[in-house]
Amino acid sequence: MSEATVMVVEDEEGIRELMRLFLIKKGYRVIDAEDGYEAMDKLAKENPDIILLDIEMPGMNGLEVCEQIRLQTKMPILFVSYRKELSYKINGLEAGGDDYITKPFDFNELEARIRAILRRNGWKNGDEDKLAILEFGDMKIHIDARELYVNDKQVRLYHKEFQLLLLLAQNPNRVWTAEQLYDRIWGYYSEGDIQTVKVHISNLRRKVEKIQPIRCISGPSEASATSLQQNKVNQRQPRHPGGAVFNLTEVIH
Repeated sequence: MSEATVMVVEDEEGIRELMRLFLIKKGYRVIDAEDGYEAMDKLAKENPDIILLDIEMPGMNGLEVCEQIRLQTKMPILFVSYRKELSYKINGLEAGGDDYITKPFDFNELEARIRAILRRNGWKNGDEDKLAILEFGDMKIHIDARELYVNDKQVRLYHKEFQLLLLLAQNPNRVWTAEQLYDRIWGYYSEGDIQTVKVHISNLRRKVEKIQPIRCISGPSEASATSLQQNKVNQRQPRHPGGAVFNLTEVIH
């Protein structure tokens, strides 16, 4: 996955340099910063595709940096830390991180996580793909800007809500289980509950419905997701009695 830009925020020079050299060898453009203050300064001038963020740094720690970044942008953040405690992982994800990897790590695993996060966030090689807009009737999803517009009005979404919407929109004919969505958006190894998928889908539908009504298909032991359709084709999806299923298929204007 060449030409994606990665920011590495790490106070230990040796680790930072190893990460920089590895990522350059793999074809990434790398911006590095030795602490949170330098990272914030560079983010005012640069727009990386993903940030690798250490937690324990002098001055402004990684959690504080993440919170500051989230006030400005939704760009993906992968925490890289020596701390293996579950509480640190939870705090990192709740602060706005997309994933968490502990040191020492295998560099191939690090790149695999970077690639997975970029895919989940709609990154593709080529400027024309990064600037793509997905359109479903009166709904427009700006992939690069990570913005949703309905009837030309912007719908403010949280990071995970946008990730869910983008995944569903990029696979409009696929039916997903809550487990599949959780694994794709939160990560297979994340510590959490798949109920969070239903909560995020519900919040997403509520926000969209304020501007444009959405039809929900439901049956025994099932719930439908945000419903959209590209060519105004109304097609009922088959039932999945084993549990909740989610898709992107119908729209009411």
